[in-house]
Amino acid sequence: MYFTSTRGQVEKLTAAQAIARGIAPDGGLFVPAAIPSVDEQFIAGLSSLSYQERATTILQLFLTDYMKDELKSCVAGAYGNGKFSDPAVAPVVKIDKGVFVLELWHGPTSAFKDMALQLLPRLLTCALKKIGEQTEIVILVATSGDTGKAALEGFKDVEQTKVMVFYPEEGVSRIQRLQMVTQEGKNLKVFAVQGNFDDAQTGVKRIFNDSTFNSELAANGFKLSSANSINWGRLVPQIVYYFSAYADLVNSQQIAQGDNVNFVVPTGNFGNILAGFYAKQMGLPIKKLICASNSNNVLTDFLMTGVYNRNRRFYKTYSPSMDILISSNLERLLYHVTEQDAKQVGRWLEELNTTGEYKIGDNHLAALKEVFPAGWVDDAQTTVTIGRVFKKYGYALDPHTAVAWQVADAYRGQTGDTTPTIIVSTASPFKFNETVLSALAGAGSFAEQSGFAVLQQLSQLINKPVPPALAALEHKAIRHTMVCQKQDMPTVVKTTLQIK
Repeated sequence: MYFTSTRGQVEKLTAAQAIARGIAPDGGLFVPAAIPSVDEQFIAGLSSLSYQERATTILQLFLTDYMKDELKSCVAGAYGNGKFSDPAVAPVVKIDKGVFVLELWHGPTSAFKDMALQLLPRLLTCALKKIGEQTEIVILVATSGDTGKAALEGFKDVEQTKVMVFYPEEGVSRIQRLQMVTQEGKNLKVFAVQGNFDDAQTGVKRIFNDSTFNSELAANGFKLSSANSINWGRLVPQIVYYFSAYADLVNSQQIAQGDNVNFVVPTGNFGNILAGFYAKQMGLPIKKLICASNSNNVLTDFLMTGVYNRNRRFYKTYSPSMDILISSNLERLLYHVTEQDAKQVGRWLEELNTTGEYKIGDNHLAALKEVFPAGWVDDAQTTVTIGRVFKKYGYALDPHTAVAWQVADAYRGQTGDTTPTIIVSTASPFKFNETVLSALAGAGSFAEQSGFAVLQQLSQLINKPVPPALAALEHKAIRHTMVCQKQDMPTVVKTTLQIK
C-alpha cells in the first residue's frame, strides 16, 4: 500500500517513508491511496484473537512494507510486558443495556494516547532501518495534555531520536503538567508555551513547513518528524481498538456478528474519531460516529452547518485535551469526503489560514451528517454528568468521557436510536482528580489539600486504586522548567539541537 498527501503535491510513499516523514512536504497529511476493505468473515475471525493479535492483523492491511514478524515484534513491545494494567489492553465495560464504555486508559500514562504512542516509536525505528535513514530524527510534539506525556514515555531513550514537547503553559491539568515536567530520558525536552494549544500546534506546523529551517537542520544532521496524530503512524494503531471493541461485544454475546454499533467519541483534534471513520470505511458495522465536543465546539458547529470557523472565543475547560479550535485531522476527512480532491482541500485550508474559516458545499455536508451526528457539553453539564453516572451506576467518568456520555444521552433522546452504543473513554478519572472529586463530593471536599491527597481521597470514594505512575509523581523531581513565547519556538528547537 502507498500513501499520498491530502494536498496532492507529493509522490506516493511507502508506509515506512510516510511514518518517518510525519507530515508531507507540501503541508498536507499522509493518507492511504486506497482504504482496504474487509468482509464479515475477517471481522468474525478477530473474536478469538488477543488484542496484540488483532493489532497485527489490522496493521498488516495498511503497513504492507513491514514484515509480519516485524509488526508482531512492534506490537508485543507496545502492549506486552505488563505495560497495560488490564490484560485486555482496551477492555469494554457494560454499564447498562446497550451502553458500553471502551476504556483506553490502562497504559503507562493513564490516557488513550498510549494506545498509539507505545507503538509509534517501534514503527518509526523499524521504518528508519527500512529506508536506510542515518540522520537523527527530531520529534516535535504539540500537546493539549495527554499526547505530550505519552510521547515522552514512548520515545524515552529511543536511539536516533530527540523529542521536544510544547504544551500550553496554563492549558493542562496539574497532573498532566507534572507528568511532563518530571519525565526522565536523555533525549527529551519539554517546553511550556505562553498561549493555548492552537498556538503550540500552529508553531510546530510552521516549523515543519519552513523549507529554509528544514534545510538548516538537514545540514546539521537532523530531520523532523511528528508524534502528533498528523503522523500516520500515530493514527493507524487507533483503528485497531474499534475492531477490537466490536469483537469483544460479539464474544460476550452483547451483539451478534453483523449487528450495527454506534461509537461516541470525545473529540478535539479529530484523530480518534477519524480512526473510527477508517474502520467504518473498511467494513466494520458502525452506524454512527457521534462527535462530542466541550465549549470549544468548533467541530460540532462544522458538522451541523458545514462552516468551519475558528474565529471564536477560546475556553479553558474541565476537559483540556479537547480545548482545540483547529482540528488538524479534519483535513484527512475532507480529502476522503471530496473523493480525493486535493486542490479543493488545499483551498479550504488556505482560507482557514487567511480568514479563519471555510465552508463546504451542501453535498459534502450531507455526506458528513449521515455519519457524524454531533453535540457539545459545557463544564456545568460535565460536572453534573460525572455525579449522575456515578450515583446511578457506581462508575467514575473523567471529564472527557463525561462529555461523550452526555452527548450520547442527548443523541438517543433526540433520535430514539437504540443501536448498541460504545462510549470511548479517553482518560482515567484519576488524571483529572480535582474535577472528578468536586463533581462527586462537592467543591469544598478537598480545600487546601495537595493534589496527591486528592488522588487518595478519590481512590477511597470510587473504590479504585490510584494508578501507580500517577501516585509516584509526588516524589519525582522537576526536570523541565523552560517557558517560551510561541514566536520563539524555532529558536528553541535550534538552541536545543545546538545549531547556531
